[in-house]
Amino acid sequence: MGENNNNINSKDFMIGTLIGGLVGASVALLFAPKSGRELRGDINQGAVQVRERAGDWKETAQVKGSEWKNKAMEKGSELKQRAVDSSQQISKTVSEKTQDVTKNVQEKLNDIRNKEDEALETVNEVADAIEEVAQDLEK
Repeated sequence: MGENNNNINSKDFMIGTLIGGLVGASVALLFAPKSGRELRGDINQGAVQVRERAGDWKETAQVKGSEWKNKAMEKGSELKQRAVDSSQQISKTVSEKTQDVTKNVQEKLNDIRNKEDEALETVNEVADAIEEVAQDLEK
């Protein structure tokens, strides 16, 4: 955050310097006691100097812009990789939890089936015993 404010302040300073230089040069030329020809020559010379400075600043801005673009691409790639890694970790964790829950449910279902089978065997044994008793009573 501090670097961003620093960049904005530098940009504002550069713009202010350019505008201040143009205004100052224009005022100095307008109030200087020179002939029209000399004044026009000075204005043209000042415009050439400003154009050269603007070209230099343009190149600097392009270099800085390229550097910032590269930094942004690097940070974006890093963040993307972190997101992919986190997503994979979350997916792995969810998969493991799902497998654990499925295993627990299957174990409980098997326990219930075993108890049902035991209960059915007991019922059959009781039914057989009742049938034997009933046959014994009939005799």
